[in-house]
Amino acid sequence: MGEAGPVAERRDRMLAGLTLVATAGLVLALPFALKSGAEFFLPLTVALVIAIALVPVLEWLERRRVPSALAAILCLLVFIVAANVAVAAILVPATDFFRLLPSRIDRIQSNLAPLLDLYSNLEKYVNRTLRTVADTPIRRTPNAAVSPPSSFLELAATSAPAVIVQVLFGVLVIFFFLSGWTRMRKRTIAGRTSFDGAMATARVIQDVVDDVSAYLGTITVINLLLGAIVAGALYLLGMPYPVMWGGIVALFNYVPYFGPVVAAFLLAIGGLMTFADIWTALLPPAMMYGCHLIEANAVTPFVVGHRLTISPLLILVSLSFWGWVWGTAGALLAVPLLIIIQTVLNAAGKPDIAGFLFERGTLVRPVRERRRWPFGGAEESGAGNG
Repeated sequence: MGEAGPVAERRDRMLAGLTLVATAGLVLALPFALKSGAEFFLPLTVALVIAIALVPVLEWLERRRVPSALAAILCLLVFIVAANVAVAAILVPATDFFRLLPSRIDRIQSNLAPLLDLYSNLEKYVNRTLRTVADTPIRRTPNAAVSPPSSFLELAATSAPAVIVQVLFGVLVIFFFLSGWTRMRKRTIAGRTSFDGAMATARVIQDVVDDVSAYLGTITVINLLLGAIVAGALYLLGMPYPVMWGGIVALFNYVPYFGPVVAAFLLAIGGLMTFADIWTALLPPAMMYGCHLIEANAVTPFVVGHRLTISPLLILVSLSFWGWVWGTAGALLAVPLLIIIQTVLNAAGKPDIAGFLFERGTLVRPVRERRRWPFGGAEESGAGNG
């Protein structure tokens, strides 16, 4: 009987260690699985995030006696219309505008002539240095020739069907998720074996829905206002397609840190294509980035508040991770996924890995106490780990 306690403790710690190792292996393998299976996981994740953001609208309709299926269809139609309006406002004018890029190369070169001269002189200096250091010419490895599609039909036959299938899959996931949301939530909460477990589950579900919908709704309103302000300022500057540029700024502003830089770069290209003076051409990106700095440092922290405040380091890590896994779409999903993961971990509890390894784990040998027997003598006691 005396050995039952130490044996049980060793068994529990061994099971905990195996669980820790299995979890670490799963975490290390998950990114590669997500990356290789992007055709399935990306539209599924996008659909789930959109569906979670639409849950408050669904619940508002259901409280007004609208059937779940009809409410889900209405939410889906509202999202599809909004997405199509956004795409039409950005994609169609952008295609027409950037189609003029080859004919505007001369204007861009004349605007950038001082910078091009500086770059040319720097390139000549670097080439002279390399010729001095290198004795033999560098052999270039031949690149494999990749034949581009010869027609639009060939391009559509190779890429469009996959995109259509992914979009249709995402739309169906959103519909079935919303139509069964109320029933699924009740079943999940009722399936808990204790009242405390049911309350904890309900709290986690509600927190995830509230945080994701609050973040996406608030950021969407802020980005739309930012895009409208930038579009108005560009209209006053005489920039063509100001609504398109406002939509581009609003879209890229969903990606923290990197998105506004890309939007400013695109605006710089557009300004160099439009205006003959380099200072006038650089005024649109400077104005846009000034508006972004005001929004990011004053407006968004005041509106969002402390509830949805996330560590900048976590945002940067999430952007790098999801951008590596899924590219631009992953960067757009980085913050909503970070909010979902953080909300679930805060409710479920974070594993104390450092405490397991260094405080009471197998890496530290516990101090053995000397236990006195009533008839003299002593015996070392303590839960030994080896």
